[in-house]
Amino acid sequence: MADKKRMANYELLRILAMVMVVVMHFLTWSDSLPAMDMPLTGSRVLGALMESFCLVAVNVYVLISGYFGVNSSFKPTRAVSLLCQVWFYTLLILAVFTAAGIPTALSGHGIYGLIQYLFPIETEHYWFITAYFMLYLLTPVLHQGVRHMSRRQLQIAIGCLLILFSGIKSISPVVFVFDRYGYDLPWFICVYLVAAYLRLYGSDFFEKKGWLVYVGSCLAGFGLHLTMWFLGQRWDCFHYYFTVPFHYNFIFCLTGAIGLFYGFSHVQIREGRLAGAIRKMGSLSLGIYLLHEHIDLRALWYGWIQRLINPMEKEGIGFFLGELFLSVGILFAAGMIIDWLRSRLFLAVTRKLSKTKLYLKAKELDHAFEGK
Repeated sequence: MADKKRMANYELLRILAMVMVVVMHFLTWSDSLPAMDMPLTGSRVLGALMESFCLVAVNVYVLISGYFGVNSSFKPTRAVSLLCQVWFYTLLILAVFTAAGIPTALSGHGIYGLIQYLFPIETEHYWFITAYFMLYLLTPVLHQGVRHMSRRQLQIAIGCLLILFSGIKSISPVVFVFDRYGYDLPWFICVYLVAAYLRLYGSDFFEKKGWLVYVGSCLAGFGLHLTMWFLGQRWDCFHYYFTVPFHYNFIFCLTGAIGLFYGFSHVQIREGRLAGAIRKMGSLSLGIYLLHEHIDLRALWYGWIQRLINPMEKEGIGFFLGELFLSVGILFAAGMIIDWLRSRLFLAVTRKLSKTKLYLKAKELDHAFEGK
């Protein structure tokens, strides 16, 4: 969401966040996380530790957007570009699967399945994209609000939102009806506003102790998670809170994300080929998510990779790590390559349309928000 040249250290953080997302999805599909009705094996404990350190990824993505977006202009063409990028994946994978004879939501549900490909935002084909897309549409309003509020007013507003969406739920032993665990637009707005505040006013505490806050927050979440598992084996009332440390709007997940964000502010990457490559990969990283979380592919890719490396489904730390590294490597490489091809295609199409009335009209809409 930034207009200027992107900072390589934060693009590296963006890439790391996407790797973390893949790790979390691997842990889920490989059944490598502690569960109340399952024994606590070494692989599950290791999985919980990894999950604790990767859980900040989604909040980090929104923090990056808010931190740099608050000083940039809203562009309707970017919203259209994001939507076209999503359509590229929803329709391309549908076409490939149909040609290969692999069952899809379309083949299973007909016209009702087709809706999920044509209206990916409205149907939450990708829950993150739905929340992120709606957040971007709201940024003109958020920016105006932030810029016209005093520091004290902004502190009070953010504080109230965080108490409502994070503070109370983080200590509540029961689930609230309106709590979606951070998988929604209201939480993204909270995180975006936190990032905007940090960009405008900074934080000496996080600036000095970013890495310590990240590690401490993740370990605290990990410790709470395992503690609730042991308590839950004896008392059912702890079963819900056992899941809370792994919610995106859990307070330690937010502080951990802010800590990691500030930790990367001290990462120095010299200008040159490496910085350029990082920027390029950062711009393509969303493709990794759009590829492996496609509605028809999300439940299949782990099984394919497991049959490749561990067809006998043997258990143990070694097989667990082998499947993990191969999954991350394959999905990362495939996502980067496919999205690079998409970017080249989109660039060629944009050049073709650059002289058309429709394109020029779209650019006029962008200009309407400049300097606002």
